[in-house]
Amino acid sequence: MSTNLRVTVLRGGPSAEREVSLAGGAAVAAACRRLGYHVTESDIAPDDLSGLDVPADVVFPVLHGQFGEDGRLQAILEQRGLPFVGSDAESSRTAIDKDASKRKWQSRGLPTAPWVLIDESTDLATASLPPPPVVLKPLCEGSSIGVQFCTTADTLRADAGRAVRQYGAVLVEQQLHGPELTVGVLESRALPVIEIRPNSAFYNYEAKYRRDDTQYLFEPAIDERTYALAQKLAVEAFQALGCRDYGRVDFIADRESGLHLLEINTIPGFTDHSLLPKAAARAGIAFDDLVRRLVNMAHRRKE
Repeated sequence: MSTNLRVTVLRGGPSAEREVSLAGGAAVAAACRRLGYHVTESDIAPDDLSGLDVPADVVFPVLHGQFGEDGRLQAILEQRGLPFVGSDAESSRTAIDKDASKRKWQSRGLPTAPWVLIDESTDLATASLPPPPVVLKPLCEGSSIGVQFCTTADTLRADAGRAVRQYGAVLVEQQLHGPELTVGVLESRALPVIEIRPNSAFYNYEAKYRRDDTQYLFEPAIDERTYALAQKLAVEAFQALGCRDYGRVDFIADRESGLHLLEINTIPGFTDHSLLPKAAARAGIAFDDLVRRLVNMAHRRKE
């Protein structure tokens, strides 16, 4: 495929994950230049789409969270007939919505932790919630933003109420105990499994992007059967939501009940801390080759 492609890299955006997007987008743009592409970088937002007016053969979104992974940007790109890297608008809308994605997985018989969705209409005084310990998760945020652990029944309803007031809709999910795993998916094939061991209470934003003491283990503390099952479930979860090109699927390997799907990331990070590039490298796919493959996937849809 020609190296003379015009590639627009979208980065930044309005979400709470802007800092990560700027760094990852810069890395993707640098790789595109090394590959010989003609690169335009655009810091895009819902009220400023001027970056899309630049002629491009492929658009490479590296935006996370709201307006990055929620389907709005993808819908605009589809309406304009612009080939782009990553999942389409419909699958993006489903994947960012933790309740919708878990329901889809549950309907396919895929394992996911028990949960209840609450919002402003929920009467928390009478609502039936999973017993603590639970995890409170904003419905449509990424990078562990807003995630809170609640270990006692005394504080659960008050904590849930505060989370709803801040984020609008929140999952109350049964907390699982065991290794946290992530599996990258590239062209519907699973990459090597990574176990995440943060040197903090949990794998939060700080541990993901700013700390250097989080361990990423390519020899996770699971047996061979669980390893193979994690790869199989990652691909099934990816396909169940209609995702395409690439993504990253997160699990907990609970010590008693086994693997459970947590969530899927349709635009994984591209920073030096990011897990999908690490897994690709482990599989023998260098960063520039990963970017080239993704650009080619999108460009083939144009042809």
